[in-house]
Amino acid sequence: MKVSSNREGASYLVWTLAVQLVLYGSGAYATDGTKNCKLFSMSELEQKALSRLEPLANKSFTGQSKNGDDSYTYVFQLCGDADGVPGAGVIQKGGKEAKTKIIGKYNATQAIGGSDWVMLIYRNGEAYDQHCSGEMRKAIIMISCDRTKTADDLQVVLEDRDKEHDCFYLFELDSSLVCPAIESQLSAGSIILIIGICLLAVYLIGGFLYQRLIVGAKGMEQFPNYAFWVEFGNLTADGCDFVCRSRNRDEAPAYRGVTAEPLEEEQDERDDHLLPM
Repeated sequence: MKVSSNREGASYLVWTLAVQLVLYGSGAYATDGTKNCKLFSMSELEQKALSRLEPLANKSFTGQSKNGDDSYTYVFQLCGDADGVPGAGVIQKGGKEAKTKIIGKYNATQAIGGSDWVMLIYRNGEAYDQHCSGEMRKAIIMISCDRTKTADDLQVVLEDRDKEHDCFYLFELDSSLVCPAIESQLSAGSIILIIGICLLAVYLIGGFLYQRLIVGAKGMEQFPNYAFWVEFGNLTADGCDFVCRSRNRDEAPAYRGVTAEPLEEEQDERDDHLLPM
């Protein structure tokens, strides 16, 4: 019986490890910086959206707002205790009561991702006293890509509490840490140009070393194929002349010049038939 129970325990352990590996590979487990966040839906899309915020983990962001004579300070931390308050993702401090209130908790998280933004929602905050039918507070943090900012201060947009249900606090945060990577795509012409430059560099460096170390050349003769490149200009000119010029050099000119024979002799020959017989 003990052997059977041990086998069952070992089998259960193996299956547990296998399931954990599968879930980890599919993205169902959070990364180290976001592992404290508990998603409502352990979907792969939400997990990917949350993992994009990994660079913001263990960082605190502060924002200020005013409501009449009251001023409030908000502290946000990704998957961590905001301002040291256990379980709080966003807190509110200040006001007449000078009391710290939990706006949202990171153990009730929802993450929605776009092309260059992630919307993080913390639910299950402290209940309203007189607004929103006494429902729990909720914080919505809109984290957008801005390549000019590493991690900006938290911007307090509004507190929507003038309705009976689904009230929320809205915050904005701009950071380059959530920007997608820029994929560099080289055209075929660029690739050919790069390959050509690399081959030319190998030719010049390798030929120079060969001429200097093996052949023992000095001065300009260290340049590979020096004699050929010296004549290259003449060869190019001859080739251009051969291809581009349409006139045949060996063709006789259309108009001949005056012959070298004296005119007087030609005149005498033309007058011979006039002499009397």
